[in-house]
Amino acid sequence: MTAVPYGAAMITGDLAATEAGVAPATIRKWVQLGRLAPAGKRGRAQLYRLEDVFAAERAVRGRLH
Repeated sequence: MTAVPYGAAMITGDLAATEAGVAPATIRKWVQLGRLAPAGKRGRAQLYRLEDVFAAERAVRGRLH
């Protein structure tokens, strides 16, 4: 995992899915495929930087059009 800049929005996979407009399984698939990397953990839950989620979503949507 990489260092997270101070003040970066860290969100759970479920919230990441909601923000990106995809299913939670899609977030897990992006991680599996290397399109998104967790930036931390809270208990057992992986946390993601909101900007990384949006970047992954833009990259995937760009491939679809």
